[in-house]
Amino acid sequence: MKVQRSTFFAVNAKSNLHHFHSSQGIAISELDSVSKLLDRKWGLQSPSTPIHQISVSPAKGPPYSKEQGIGKISFLNNTRPLLGDELSTKGTSSFYILRDDLLHPLVNGNKARKLDALLPLLTDRKVTDLVTCGGCQSAHTAAVAVSCAERGVRSHLLLRGEQPEVLTGYNLVSTMYGNVEYVPRSRYANREEMLRSHADLVAGEDGSVLWASDLEGVDSKASPRKVLIVNEGAGDALALLGMFRLVKYLSQEHILGKRRRVKFVVDAGTGTSAVGLGVAAMSLRLPWEINAVMLADTLDNYKRHQDRLIQEFMRQFLPSMVCSSLDDTIKWVERQRPRKFGKVLEGEVEMCRKIAQETGVLVDPMYTLAAWETATELVVEEEKSSVVVMLHTGGTLGMFGLAQRYKSFFANMRE
Repeated sequence: MKVQRSTFFAVNAKSNLHHFHSSQGIAISELDSVSKLLDRKWGLQSPSTPIHQISVSPAKGPPYSKEQGIGKISFLNNTRPLLGDELSTKGTSSFYILRDDLLHPLVNGNKARKLDALLPLLTDRKVTDLVTCGGCQSAHTAAVAVSCAERGVRSHLLLRGEQPEVLTGYNLVSTMYGNVEYVPRSRYANREEMLRSHADLVAGEDGSVLWASDLEGVDSKASPRKVLIVNEGAGDALALLGMFRLVKYLSQEHILGKRRRVKFVVDAGTGTSAVGLGVAAMSLRLPWEINAVMLADTLDNYKRHQDRLIQEFMRQFLPSMVCSSLDDTIKWVERQRPRKFGKVLEGEVEMCRKIAQETGVLVDPMYTLAAWETATELVVEEEKSSVVVMLHTGGTLGMFGLAQRYKSFFANMRE
């Protein structure tokens, strides 16, 4: 992929050289820049998250192989692991998991992080309505609906496809907290036009419509209807700030530190969280590698989304800086068993159950199981010079929707 240097945030990870410059050629401290970015109101009271350590024990017999999967591996959870100077990569087969699924009963995982910088602006800019979209069991739309209701903002949620016979999981949450409309797939395919036309309808003749990318520059003057459009999955540059805040917190010396090599693992729906982690790691000159497990799109499309987000981010928050490529920091990787997005394969529900029973951590076969498999693979197959850290992106209420679609997988669970 050709990289336009003017659009990418970075420090070259291999040389660890500082590449931030102003347009006048004067070096700018990335620490000062990040401090300014983080000097704002946030939705989450704290960037902290519970951190657990998952020990991995391969079964006796043939060595682990990707084709075999993780079915023969046992897991054990340490809910109070040693961190900071006591954190070690030697002699242990384990990975760490950031329990962002525990942040909020309904707004958790990367959804909470991506909304972290946005939510205070809803109040400050006197937004009255928010329009966004997602799949029928979208954790994003549910998170938006709950967060808007907590702040007195009306949410309008465009869900792809048809209303299910029984409302459950995130679909039920979206319906209880927001205003849901089901959209035919043919219309949903053109998301930008769909969102804009619905926002215009909500705004009416006396209201105004703005996109999340414009929110920072909008005044706080009240209007009868001030309607904000948020892209699917909160795929906007503003969403990256929540990941900045998380990475800054984790890079403290008593947690992961700034010098230790870390291999992050995150499942990628839209890929926004992976880009946010990568941009933050590069800006802080951290020797971290982000392994983004591709679930919903092609490599080319993920990289296009990466480019767009970084261009937006630079324009909105760091317009005086130029930089080099993120390709050394973000690795877009295939899932162990690739498939069409939304499909659950035989044995995966049983694997989620096994993990839950052995560790107390609930993962789902659509998203977080993919990250768990990749984290396990990194621990078992690769050398132990890096710390492996998985970000639990939440989404576990989606299991209720999957239980409707894949009844036989759930009905056949047995001891």
